[in-house]
Amino acid sequence: MKTKLHLITACTAFAFCLPFAANGATKKSASPTPSPAASASPKAKASPTPKASATPKASASPKTTASPAAGTTTDASKARAIPFHGMISAVDARAKTFTIAGKEHSRVFKVTDKTVMTKAGKPATMKDVVANEEVRGSYWKVMDGTLEAKTVKLGPKTEAEKAADEKAKARKKEKEKEKESAEPSPSPSP
Repeated sequence: MKTKLHLITACTAFAFCLPFAANGATKKSASPTPSPAASASPKAKASPTPKASATPKASASPKTTASPAAGTTTDASKARAIPFHGMISAVDARAKTFTIAGKEHSRVFKVTDKTVMTKAGKPATMKDVVANEEVRGSYWKVMDGTLEAKTVKLGPKTEAEKAADEKAKARKKEKEKEKESAEPSPSPSP
């Protein structure tokens, strides 16, 4: 009698759980539509995920994936620009690049038609970029590994930029003070 009860309980549990398990398995299957990360570059064509086959095929070209979090695209809606600053160590006007020497390695930035360059708050060109000059700005890391400059500001900070930085610091301190005053302080327990 006891074994019959266990058998009936197991069968009913199996009968009720099987449809849920089958439903969960179908939801976990791959979607035929491509993910947004697969079409990070406007030049790259999105293709559906390939089905797994019994025989592996050799790929003629290495596959690279673009993740917006990794910052490997030049599309402003997909990635955020990365800031940089330092001293220019070398300039290649023909290739439209400049180099910033770092502690561990140097970085070479490519200037394009989309790059916004300024010097002392006024528009600048590649001719204004010279070695041993302070530079700051932002860049995108392109899929092929090059660093494409988005904004380039040559020379030391202007007075307007310094004033804007001071205002931002003052606002940050005010917010921190408001946050501290809004939080209740822990009361000592007896």
